[in-house]
Amino acid sequence: MLGRTAGGLFWMFRYLERAENTARLIETGWRIALTRSEGAETEWESVVNTAGLRDAFLSKHDSFDSQAVINFLLRDRDTPSSVLAALGAARSNARMVRTALSSEVWEATNECWMAIKDALARPVTTRTLPEILAAIRYRTAVVRGALHGTMLRNDIFAFARLGTFIERADNTARILDVKYYVLLPSAAFVGSSMDNTQWETILRSVSAERAFRWLHAGESSPLAIADFLILDQRMPRSLAFCCTEIRDNLAMLEREYGERSPCMDLADHLCNTFMSRNIDEIFEDGLHEFLSDTLTAAARLAGQIEQDFRFNG
Repeated sequence: MLGRTAGGLFWMFRYLERAENTARLIETGWRIALTRSEGAETEWESVVNTAGLRDAFLSKHDSFDSQAVINFLLRDRDTPSSVLAALGAARSNARMVRTALSSEVWEATNECWMAIKDALARPVTTRTLPEILAAIRYRTAVVRGALHGTMLRNDIFAFARLGTFIERADNTARILDVKYYVLLPSAAFVGSSMDNTQWETILRSVSAERAFRWLHAGESSPLAIADFLILDQRMPRSLAFCCTEIRDNLAMLEREYGERSPCMDLADHLCNTFMSRNIDEIFEDGLHEFLSDTLTAAARLAGQIEQDFRFNG
């Protein structure tokens, strides 16, 4: 496969995942803000920081007002992390690699873009926010469903899935980091009903609440939830699951091309960090430090994939 085609597939599905993840991040901030009677602006500031867009936001806005943050992350065309910009980029990449996609995947992507662009044509209010966030999740899920239901399991599929899981791992780590920095206003809240409610908000943000209840009936401790979202390989948005999928899709490319690339060694190393640790050790060493290291390693791996498969060639 041409490197440019591989890169188009990788970034198409990375941008689709980014759009959904940005919507999930907004929902997390919104739900957390609702649990507090004051200080909501701090929560929205954290959401912007977590998205890595603080400087871009402050270049346009003076305060972290909820309406300003919501519309910046959903509708701002100048940042590739906004939902509108990400979906536009996903569609552009899909158009570039259209001959590699089934008609169902292309149509789902195009319809996703048109529906969300129309929904975001006007400023979003807190009243319309839940409906719009649900539409973003639904439309991106339809594209993923079309991919799974109509595409061959070959190198095209592997590059699409690599983009999805690189982006998803980054997002899960960032959402967990919101918890580290913001969810607890002071150490006095650790273990309180407020603390547990906010951890449950994190579960809802990654559509994991029901799955967690299934496996942990009656238990809702921060340690158990963090273990589920970091180390449980059955959970589709856990860091361990994402790393395993990245490694497996790279292994498929190794078999397909008959060559082992440096990115495969990086993927093995990243997976080993999850297989060799338990959640007690992670908390003891520092959750924030672990998440920061994961984000750095995932970014390095993404760059190596781009280099090894000559996305710009």
